[in-house]
Amino acid sequence: MLEIKNLHVSVEGERILKGFSLTVNAGEIHAIMGPNGAGKSTLAKVLAGHPDYEITDGSITFLGKNLLELEIDERAHLGLFMGFQYPVEIPGVTNLQFLHSALNSKRKSRGESPLSQEVFRELLMSKMQEMEISTTFAERDVNGGFSGGEKKRNEILQMAILQPKLAVLDETDSGLDIDAMKVVAAGVKSQLNDENALILITHYQRLLDYIKPQFVHVVVDGKIAKTGGAELALKLEEKGYAIHQ
Repeated sequence: MLEIKNLHVSVEGERILKGFSLTVNAGEIHAIMGPNGAGKSTLAKVLAGHPDYEITDGSITFLGKNLLELEIDERAHLGLFMGFQYPVEIPGVTNLQFLHSALNSKRKSRGESPLSQEVFRELLMSKMQEMEISTTFAERDVNGGFSGGEKKRNEILQMAILQPKLAVLDETDSGLDIDAMKVVAAGVKSQLNDENALILITHYQRLLDYIKPQFVHVVVDGKIAKTGGAELALKLEEKGYAIHQ
């Protein structure tokens, strides 16, 4: 599904990723962990197509296509979803309007007919109830005045509506209390199947108590220094990242 080979990335002349390689197959959950500045969030931004990040070497293939040649909207239409540490607010645009437009844009790219607002509203209400999100959020501006936990739930709601092939969640656990984390984790897990995949970028092991990965990768100085199973995250929690630096 996703194959990253020898990726080198710089931002403002500073080298961040230095030979990063990763393969993700359908049905897999990968956790990417590492100290601050290791390159974890840089990876997410490169996958999303952030213009400030310069790819100096390497390749990224997603579902058989050269991801680096695709525009941001083309990446989303192909099935890539990004959940960022600090979700943006969009004043003047309600969640209903935003998600309705996003889903119909994706449907159009696949040659499918658009959903009417009535049909979409029913879908949205159903997903919001599953996520334990107040239905009043539908008429609120996207992330407008939301708490940290509400913003994260809102991102997982977007994921539920768009049903991506690959979701990349960058520090989704940031700012969540235990109850909110359980709800968000349950929402993520409910959407996973043998045909999609998930990359979790996190500092801490606690999220992995609720979403158990098959693979844990430790990123140090811009590349993967060690890969293991879910037990690796427990070792990192106990001993820290210094042993891999």
